[in-house]
Amino acid sequence: MARAEPSPLTLRVLSALVLVPVAVAAAWFGSPWLPILTAVAAGGMAWEWARLCGGQIGPTGIVLMIAAVAAAAAAALAGIATAVAVAIIGTAIVLLIARRDHQPEPRWFAVGLLWIALPCVLFLWLARPEGAGRLTLLWIFAVVWATDIGAYIVGRRVGGPRLAPSWSPRKTWAGMIGGAGCAALAGWATARLLGASSVLPLVLVSAGLAIVEQFGDLAESVAKRRFGVKDTSGLIPGHGGLLDRLDGMLAVIPAVALLTLIGGGSVPTWR
Repeated sequence: MARAEPSPLTLRVLSALVLVPVAVAAAWFGSPWLPILTAVAAGGMAWEWARLCGGQIGPTGIVLMIAAVAAAAAAALAGIATAVAVAIIGTAIVLLIARRDHQPEPRWFAVGLLWIALPCVLFLWLARPEGAGRLTLLWIFAVVWATDIGAYIVGRRVGGPRLAPSWSPRKTWAGMIGGAGCAALAGWATARLLGASSVLPLVLVSAGLAIVEQFGDLAESVAKRRFGVKDTSGLIPGHGGLLDRLDGMLAVIPAVALLTLIGGGSVPTWR
């Protein structure tokens, strides 16, 4: 008798049980583990993006991967200004090589590098200083994961009108609301754990980031539909590829970095 294949939900849970502790441990222990994990993720996402845009990994894809990893490494070793410069210069080089290589969509290669590299650079910037940075990263994880869980469960249970059927036919307004509600709960729990005098600011920011996260997910859906691809890869059983798993995170990180600059400090410590 043939063995029954595990369900997609089972695969999603098993993958999460492996990957979540790795991400949390890297955020908690910091350097060198966090920069290494970030650089590996950047390279993996760049590989997936190159396959998405060109089908095969040629010279353009190789340069794309090198530039993504180099930007993450520069963020860890030389600081954010150098890392952003590496990302921008790398984007220009990728665009030139894609055109020389006669790629059908050279601009998509270049946009993909910025979309991957800049959030990775900002992620490592948010990790500093060590104490507040660790707290910021763990809060980001909590908000993004709570959003994904809430959107998945509520969207499947409630259904209803589609959020953007021409981009992603499975996403619903109910799922977006459920994701925002769960993110708000994550913000409330974080504020309570920190002993904040008022939980409302972090609750509202967390709920707002849930909306940003889901539009990041939609942006990747647009790219996949453009190239006729269901998943960016099969690296993560039950989830697809790294980009399928981290697309929302790539949108949330720049938003948190902007809020950090505006507020003058780690968002979870706002009073």
